[in-house]
Amino acid sequence: MNASGSLLAVSDLHVAFAENRTVLEGLRPEHDEDWLLVAGDVGEIVSDIEWALRTLSRRFARVVWVPGNHELWTHGRDPVTLRGERRYRHLVDICRELGVVTPEDPYPVWHGPTGPLTVVPLFLLYDYTFRPPGAHSKDEALALAYEKGIVPTDEVLLHPDPHPSPDAWCRARLTETERRLNALGATERTVLVNHFPLVREPTRVLRYPEFAAWCGTEATGDWHVRFRAEAVVYGHLHIPRTTWHDGVRFEEVSIGYPREWRRRGDAPGGLRRILPGLAAAAAAVEVPL
Repeated sequence: MNASGSLLAVSDLHVAFAENRTVLEGLRPEHDEDWLLVAGDVGEIVSDIEWALRTLSRRFARVVWVPGNHELWTHGRDPVTLRGERRYRHLVDICRELGVVTPEDPYPVWHGPTGPLTVVPLFLLYDYTFRPPGAHSKDEALALAYEKGIVPTDEVLLHPDPHPSPDAWCRARLTETERRLNALGATERTVLVNHFPLVREPTRVLRYPEFAAWCGTEATGDWHVRFRAEAVVYGHLHIPRTTWHDGVRFEEVSIGYPREWRRRGDAPGGLRRILPGLAAAAAAVEVPL
């Protein structure tokens, strides 16, 4: 039982940066029974990812991890040269050795003051359906991004093997994940954890709208309602904030790059408490879909 602990969350730790490693080293639970949800982009190098998750798993009662796009890169500096699905499965094996929950494991149940909640770690990727204005297909979205020079490193370092493309891998993940979610009890409440936003709306504030193509999939746009989410946790955008969609609280919990959190004029805020629920922050907004 976890009634005396909290669900805390963080994402986009990017521990390749020395400043961010220092941030991670300072992360501590509020209570011995706290759980930590890690919503992806811990790092790019397998040894860095393992160090970070090992450090956190020794401090928190339970750590739940989902991969971001950076964990899936096959980086030239990484001695581990696995690609695509094999790389992801290697990271899952490491997590299991550390006792860290992954999207491949049974969903754990967190017992809070209002009853049990099923914590659902998701690995879904993106399928280029979050398209910028004027783009009506994947090819058009990519052409606009290349024309404006807004093309993420994923297009070079994220290999979808054995799938023919990232969007094909995304479709396979969606099918399997939806099957598991449909098997949940009809009244089972959830906390959904994904690296990418489950709805399109958070990407509307991006400085470069072309980047939205690499930020999720329209296929999950109603999952927070269909699967009875008490809260949704995500990262990737490096725009930490609280928004509400259909009465469900969405928390973007990223740390981001040092240049970003320095620009905000303060050190990173550390961990976000997801549950037990706090009063909604003044800056939180209900965003219609």
